[in-house]
Amino acid sequence: MILLDTNYLIRLLVPGSQEFERVSDWLHQEEALATASICWYEFCCGPVSDHEQGLVRSVLKEGILPLSEHGAQQSAELFNATGRLRSLKVDCLVAGTALAAGARVTTSNLRDFSVFVPWGLGLV
Repeated sequence: MILLDTNYLIRLLVPGSQEFERVSDWLHQEEALATASICWYEFCCGPVSDHEQGLVRSVLKEGILPLSEHGAQQSAELFNATGRLRSLKVDCLVAGTALAAGARVTTSNLRDFSVFVPWGLGLV
């Protein structure tokens, strides 16, 4: 499963963007796609219309993954292991959700997420 970061959700609305093309390829390969509830929250803060939300939601065959107790624990462990940087709090929640679900993360911001790779996060 591939978990789409917020920037992927936003760029899905831009036909021809790199993110749009990659997601289109994954859909043709029948890759399981999802996002984290925190990413969905950020995306819906928009501005985006209900129609745009529906378009993006339609590619998330595995849905919007909630922050489970296990995911929260994973997120806290990542936060503590990576130096307790306030700037990484939201990224820790996304990464922890992905780890708990056994998903890899795709993002346009590899720099922020690469810090979690030593703790098991897979990046696409």
